Amino acid sequence: MTPYILILYYSRQGATLAMAQQIARGVEQAGQIEARLRTVPAVSPVTQATEPAVPAEGAIYCSESDLKNCAGLILGSPTRFGNMAAPMKYFLDGTSGAWVNGDLIDKPAAVFTSTSTLHGGQESTLLSMMLPLIHHGMLIAGIPYSESALSSTRTGGSPYGASHFAADDNSQTLSADEITLCQALGKRVAKIALQLGAAQ
Repeated sequence: MTPYILILYYSRQGATLAMAQQIARGVEQAGQIEARLRTVPAVSPVTQATEPAVPAEGAIYCSESDLKNCAGLILGSPTRFGNMAAPMKYFLDGTSGAWVNGDLIDKPAAVFTSTSTLHGGQESTLLSMMLPLIHHGMLIAGIPYSESALSSTRTGGSPYGASHFAADDNSQTLSADEITLCQALGKRVAKIALQLGAAQ
């Protein structure tokens, strides 16, 4: 089976999905490794409500197998008050089985986010998403300043991970710098996974 980087995201308005797609392009630029896009279901305020096992449209929900067998993980969520969105947190809270088994130890990981305001908590959200990955024993990869777009960007982009300024009405598409940084992040995680022996 070809090794893959799991790009696991939650997207409400489509901005985080657009980032995930660009990150997937970056992963596949590395060669010898694939990108696997997966999402998580929304959290219902009604405790009896459940999402179907297979979504009616859009990306497939992440399975235990998707997580266990990935060569690396790139996690994305829109910002909610400077933190990851509840559906992503809910999913991560349910990964104790992978933690007990050590499924993710020594695998590379990275994070990405989008916000409706330019200073809407991008970096705190990225940092919050790193914490459970550290507890899983993953190796966190940011974006190095050798990526010149980090210094030139006037929209999103951070050494902690890729980010996007979507605006209040979600009217801002990904900027050229944001696309460059998304692809760079995907390619970096893929290359690290390969260096760690993912293709062997």
